[in-house]
Amino acid sequence: MGQNDIMNTAEDFADQFLRVTKQYLPHVARLCLISTFLEDGIRMWFQWSEQRDYIDGTWNCGYFLASIFVFINLFGQLSGCILVLSRNFVQYACFGLFGIIALQTIAYSILWDLKFLMRNLALGGGLLLLLAESRSEGKSMFAGVPTMRESSPKQYMQLGGRVLLVLMFMTLLHFDMNFFSILQNIVGTALIILVAIGFKTKLAALTLVIWLFGINIYFNAFWTVPAYKPMHDFLKYDFFQTMSVIGGLLLVVALGPGGVSMDEKKKEW
Repeated sequence: MGQNDIMNTAEDFADQFLRVTKQYLPHVARLCLISTFLEDGIRMWFQWSEQRDYIDGTWNCGYFLASIFVFINLFGQLSGCILVLSRNFVQYACFGLFGIIALQTIAYSILWDLKFLMRNLALGGGLLLLLAESRSEGKSMFAGVPTMRESSPKQYMQLGGRVLLVLMFMTLLHFDMNFFSILQNIVGTALIILVAIGFKTKLAALTLVIWLFGINIYFNAFWTVPAYKPMHDFLKYDFFQTMSVIGGLLLVVALGPGGVSMDEKKKEW
């Protein structure tokens, strides 16, 4: 009974949080989700020469093609962010941002760095959830028209988004033998499994948001490092990527896990 009471209290808190924030939470989630693209697009503008020289030096493609690469990243990311925030052509914006992720994964050799690859896949999971949300908004235009249950594409986009999001947390696991690391690994693993299978999803996702936000502020405090040091840019990149994953989790909190989840199946039992 004690454990049930604690779980019920936690779920009541999560429900109360949703009731209070339901008008604002999707907007905050979208802003967090696109934050890494916004920051990277702005960085492309201010570091145009450095990015161009890096791509040219890595791929020996010449200044022209390297400049085209930087322009595509700058324009693609900033225009995609504007479309997402203005709620116009969101699906096209998501596909464009997917393309940017794929392009950067190849150009910056992220494909061979497991940690950064998993984080990029987690970022893609957030975009899948945003894509699913945009499909929901499109269908809501026909409110009052009888429809079948949620369409399979949206359900599976939400499932894929949840599964990809949890990859971020796999990069945070520490294989140390001290008590705090072991506790963090056990609790974190339990929460990401709950989100992935869609059980107690909103509560688990909200807990992960709080946990990940605290870790992000503590470990990726780029504002404490002078701007001329390479570590500043590294921490800044990490910080905004983590904020994007937080945005994806907030979409899970706001929209729920979707049809392919244990929470949804419980309603049928």
